[in-house]
Amino acid sequence: MANIITLFFSIILSFGSNTEQQIPKPSNDSVTTFYLIRHAEKDRTNSENHDPALTENGLMRAINWAKVLKEVEFDAIYSTNYKRTIQTAKPLADLNKLEILQYDPAKLYDSNFQKTTSGRTVLVVGHSNTTPQFVNKILNKKQYENIDDSENGALFIVQVLEDGTVLSQMIYIN
Repeated sequence: MANIITLFFSIILSFGSNTEQQIPKPSNDSVTTFYLIRHAEKDRTNSENHDPALTENGLMRAINWAKVLKEVEFDAIYSTNYKRTIQTAKPLADLNKLEILQYDPAKLYDSNFQKTTSGRTVLVVGHSNTTPQFVNKILNKKQYENIDDSENGALFIVQVLEDGTVLSQMIYIN
């Protein structure tokens, strides 16, 4: 438990104005750690397009996520099946030499997902509503509201300890 508290404290202290922040990987294999982010800035020029790609700023943010999370050794990377979430996940998937796995946002944190990710370090890329809903499902309580549509820099870190205790933290990255 002390290691988890130390991890969260070090994460909070490590975030300043530098965009190349580092987040340490937990050392305990019996802990399941989820990093959950919303997709980066999407192209809003066509309101009829329900599957837009990222803007240039969004692509830069996706690359920045890879820089921020470069020290985290992910075991799996999940994304919804949309261009913007896949493009957001791609730099981290490339860095970790991982395939981007699809998840169904209608089945957030079901028993199959829990079993598959147990003891692993996982990135989940979602949307302004599905990301906090996913976190709330892991927490088994409604702690986080939907992310404002203009916010693309929220990072949720959720750890499920071996005894079932769940710890969470939300951090904003510019």
